[in-house]
Amino acid sequence: MRKFLAIVVCKLVRFAGKLVGRGSSLPGQFALKVCPDILRRVQLPERIIAVTGSNGKTSTVEMIAAILRADGRHVIYNEEGSNQIEGVTTLVLSHATLGGRVRADVLLIESDERYAAHSFQYFHPTEFVITNLYRDQLTRNGHPEWVYDAILPAIHPETELILNADDPLSSCFARGHERVKWFGLDHCPSDTDVPTGVYHDGAYCPVCHAPMEYDYVHYNHIGAYRCTKCDHRKPATDYTATALDLEAGNLTLDGAVEIPLAFRSIYNVYNILAAYAACRCAGVPAETIAAAVGGYVLKNGRMQTFRLGGHHGTLLTSKHENSIAYDTNLRYIASQREDCAVLVVVDAVSRKYFTSETSWLWDIDFDQLNVPQVKRVVLSGLYCNDLAERFSFTGISAENIEVLPSIPEACEALASAGDEQLYVVTCFSDRDKVLSHVEKEA
Repeated sequence: MRKFLAIVVCKLVRFAGKLVGRGSSLPGQFALKVCPDILRRVQLPERIIAVTGSNGKTSTVEMIAAILRADGRHVIYNEEGSNQIEGVTTLVLSHATLGGRVRADVLLIESDERYAAHSFQYFHPTEFVITNLYRDQLTRNGHPEWVYDAILPAIHPETELILNADDPLSSCFARGHERVKWFGLDHCPSDTDVPTGVYHDGAYCPVCHAPMEYDYVHYNHIGAYRCTKCDHRKPATDYTATALDLEAGNLTLDGAVEIPLAFRSIYNVYNILAAYAACRCAGVPAETIAAAVGGYVLKNGRMQTFRLGGHHGTLLTSKHENSIAYDTNLRYIASQREDCAVLVVVDAVSRKYFTSETSWLWDIDFDQLNVPQVKRVVLSGLYCNDLAERFSFTGISAENIEVLPSIPEACEALASAGDEQLYVVTCFSDRDKVLSHVEKEA
């Protein structure tokens, strides 16, 4: 009876929430109050794919869904991004019959890395993709090794892990686990010899804490690592990006699958690679994957093109309190050859909790914008002065930096002058504050 009542309550609250435009966690929250172990009582699909990690969860899940649907599978996933246990419960019960059978071929779950153990206490994924573990939202998540410890209880012995071979920390989930598949990127022209960024979380082995060495680095501390003392090193990969030309926008998987890149970013490469690995494990042919993600443009708004005055613009979502997300987007801007302007907006540090803590700005390598093609940098939002102080310690000329606290004023100033390419670097929490003043492109 409690199972039936929980399902009914969830469906009713979900219906009401859609009418008023509320989020997708509240229905699950009510259902869990009625029946706390409801996720144990429902009949789930045979295939359950979960994705977690510091970065790339939403984009990877979206691509997995697109691929599986192209293969004719009925896939349900938390499209609205609510990725804690309440959101997972809403997803499951919204697609369940009143008898508790979930109507889908595949249940695809984006899981918050900190709360994965709560989401999977009553069932376990058949495949579990872990994208990476980075320093992220330190006021909430602490150190990456703390997040590792939070995810570990969520891993069931029967689950097949799909791990990033190039990440020295998240690769440790394979230790003592029998079922593991690896994805990774071979040496490519854009690599560096040593880790990049203002800090180096891969300096020491996460297993024995001895110094780590690298044969090559793709970005920050992601690459071909090897411990100088123990056996911890980049493992051989099952699914591999064998060739990558970011400048030309060409990616080759497993030496045969050609993928044209709509967004020429190393982040996009790893998201595609993780989705490819998960779908190959699910039995999808390589040619189906190539057709589904070749030139794929994300629908989740993480990258948005627009017009502002004479500018053609690209909004790059850079997760606040996550310097690696910023670094990869700044690296993308610096790699472009045309003259451009850059708008950096920090107006709200977090969507979920109040904090005015901005020390994370000092972890970002803003000096990447110190290149000839970046003609103008505009800093805006509530924390524009914090940004200005940080930029004063870069090599960028003060003449090229403008501080405009009001986001509408910043957009108006950019619209009234110039026609160079425009890049906006900001977070989910501030994205719409910019997009409301531009002409979005389809």
